[in-house]
Formats: sequence, C-alpha cells, structure tokens
Amino acid sequence: MGMLRVLSRQGDAQFEWDSGAAESGDPEALAAIAEAERIFAEGWARGARAYIALPDGRYVRTDRLVRDAREIVVIPPVFGG
Repeated sequence: MGMLRVLSRQGDAQFEWDSGAAESGDPEALAAIAEAERIFAEGWARGARAYIALPDGRYVRTDRLVRDAREIVVIPPVFGG
C-alpha cells in the first residue's frame, strides 16, 4: 500500500493506492496511481518538494512518484518572511 501525503494550510490531503494490485493490472489501482502521479507533478511544477519515508524513520528527497514507497510527503514551497 502506498500513500501520497500533500501538506497544505487547509490540512494534509492523502491519496492511497495498492502497489500489488497495480502490478497485477487492476484498473482501480492503476487509476489511483495515475491520479497520485498527476497530483505529484502539479505540486512539483508549483515548486513543491517531495520526500520518501524510509522504514527507519528517515526521509529522502525524490523528484518522482515511487509506486512502491510506503509514504511520500509533498511539501509546498514557503514564501514570505
């Protein structure tokens, strides 16, 4: 199970997909991944950055949606002073 978490002032939005089902060609799982990839790309285009949560609690930066990641956090850019 994968999750894309998008942080915002309105609260976190979460999008989940089943990686195993997607590998088997399940249409719903593939559609969920396509939607997560679209959301990821939109955030990236607006200057957001993304990090993959590793099992040991660390986060590593990524520039793409990794389908088999447990959790990806998208953080919007911070403006102002």
